[in-house]
Amino acid sequence: MTALAATAGRSAPGMVAVALAVLSGQLTTGWSNDWLDAERDTTVGRTDKPVATGEVARSVVGTAAVVAGVACIPLSLLSGWRAGLVHLVAVVCALAYNARLKATPFSALPYALAFAAAPAFVTLALPGHPWPPAWLLAAGAALGAGAHFANVLSDLEDDAATGIRGLPHRLGRSASETIAAGLMALVAVLLTVGPPGPPTGLAWAILAATAVALAGGAALGRRPGSRTLFRAVLISAVGDVVLLLLSGSTL
Repeated sequence: MTALAATAGRSAPGMVAVALAVLSGQLTTGWSNDWLDAERDTTVGRTDKPVATGEVARSVVGTAAVVAGVACIPLSLLSGWRAGLVHLVAVVCALAYNARLKATPFSALPYALAFAAAPAFVTLALPGHPWPPAWLLAAGAALGAGAHFANVLSDLEDDAATGIRGLPHRLGRSASETIAAGLMALVAVLLTVGPPGPPTGLAWAILAATAVALAGGAALGRRPGSRTLFRAVLISAVGDVVLLLLSGSTL
């Protein structure tokens, strides 16, 4: 997000404001998730969660989440009330997912809304307060929804054991794998052909590499508990970031 702010023309103080706001929002989201899911994570034996293993007290991450959330408000508004409000809405979407929506058929919605709002947080602070172009909003929404499907895949069984039934759980592993790979491919296509002018050779190369990574991840990530597809999504996300930065000057 900070790099996008740079390529879009934000000043140095503006880039710092973006970095601090997004960081505080991410800390709020992650710590609140660990606080809310402490019992679930302990039940299923999540050894990658410090609260579940007893290394960190639940009250500590709860307090940290509140502090980060309070700090997120003024830090977001450093970019102006329009951009700040959009970023705070994105954080609220993440909190709503943590609190309730991840267990409903609408589990992908907060991801789609929050990721679509991310580029708007950058552009609405520019002179004239422009909204991002439609292709970029669509790419953000697809990226968020695709990340949700991919991230949930490795936790389907643990989630089912603790009563979490979001959209991927209801559709099943096979359908979720297909949707995740398809959405991430759509992101790369939108970021390649969406910006004004013909795509560059580098953009086409990134698009091809993304297709190979997702195809490989989908083929190798079918065994239960595998995070291969999620790692392929992360690889494709790196390519998407490069494509996004290449288009930043058009915002």
